Amino acid sequence: MTEIKIAGKNIHPSKEIIGTNGSALVGKKIILCVTSSIAAYKSIDLARLLMRYGADVFPVMSPTTSLFLNPEILKWATGNNVVTQLTGDLEHIRLSNFQKSDLVLVYPSTANTIGKFVNGIDDTPVTSILTVAYGAKIPIIIAPAMHEAMYNNSFIIENIEKLKTKGVFFIEPSIDEDKAKIATPESTLSYILKLFPKITKKTPLSGKKILITAGSTSEYIDPIRVISNLSSGKMGFFITEEALQLGGNVTLIVGNNSLQMEKMAHPNLTVKKVLTSDEMEEKLYYELSSSNYDMVILSAAVSDFKPTNTSKYKIDSKTEKLILKFVPTKKIINQIKKIDKNIFLIGFKADICKTKSELIEKSFEKLKESNANLIIANDVGKKFTKIGSDFNELFVVDTNKKVTHIKLNEKKIIVKELFKIILKYFK
Repeated sequence: MTEIKIAGKNIHPSKEIIGTNGSALVGKKIILCVTSSIAAYKSIDLARLLMRYGADVFPVMSPTTSLFLNPEILKWATGNNVVTQLTGDLEHIRLSNFQKSDLVLVYPSTANTIGKFVNGIDDTPVTSILTVAYGAKIPIIIAPAMHEAMYNNSFIIENIEKLKTKGVFFIEPSIDEDKAKIATPESTLSYILKLFPKITKKTPLSGKKILITAGSTSEYIDPIRVISNLSSGKMGFFITEEALQLGGNVTLIVGNNSLQMEKMAHPNLTVKKVLTSDEMEEKLYYELSSSNYDMVILSAAVSDFKPTNTSKYKIDSKTEKLILKFVPTKKIINQIKKIDKNIFLIGFKADICKTKSELIEKSFEKLKESNANLIIANDVGKKFTKIGSDFNELFVVDTNKKVTHIKLNEKKIIVKELFKIILKYFK
């Protein structure tokens, strides 16, 4: 492709798109590392998207990535030469040494590259870039792509968790068709746009670790049938977004939900997916036992009952009568302060068609029973606040039985008002 000259400099024609969609990444130099995954082709769209928001993108490829993607395509896409091997020009130093770049993004990343990086193995252009960038304290984002079984491998999980503790950011893949599919270019862009601005800005929840639950849980009747509830997860998701906006480091444990998880991508967010109430309990206890959290917000609609017995086989649909016996599930909220008495605990109490006084009384009982700091009460039987609605009305009950009313409004607005109240008590 012929280059053009602007102000005496050779400018690749592909760079004419830089900044056409926005200026959020203007002046940012991003190293795009592409490893040997079939998802490598998606790096083309991501590179162009980053450029449209102002970034200058410099591609680096693992040696065998060319089996999936011709380096010339990435050169066309970015207007920059593609590093496919290290030479006497010291490409890894030139690109990722101190203050040479603003971000290193591995998209897609194989399990092999993650394993090499965490163990200090430096034998490809990509791993050399990562080694130098980590030492130079350049932010690193890794977007994994692999089969689901590999992503669930305990060794790979340990590698990812170790890198996270060292400050490396991960964009979670979506699980579909037995694969851990790489995050979309759009959600990756969103993640990056949230990472760059105001990294050092002091916010109300800066440095605070927050554990949030959202969505509903399901209980197995047989291997393919479950009972559940209608919770959409919307409230928990808006709570998560606001906690992130306020600077918190959030772990979200999420059950069934009606929302697109990719939209939740954020450098300070870790998502743990569960299905049953037992899985929810197990994940919560693990997180609280293995890390020091400052706040827990339990907005998930956890099943109150589960079948006494689960059939190992599919129950014949011709069965004339099916009688199920249920037992109560554990009240997870009652165990939190037993694990960490200093944690700031917020629970939710949802009920149907109760008077205000009845709803508040039941919420206060729950608060005392669980030793919570606040209980958020809402009636999900009203016309505009039914489960799955975009609206809500809340009553915040504290340990002195003081009640703060948040009037009916959209959930995303309600949550902003809710955090104003939470922060008064949390301080």
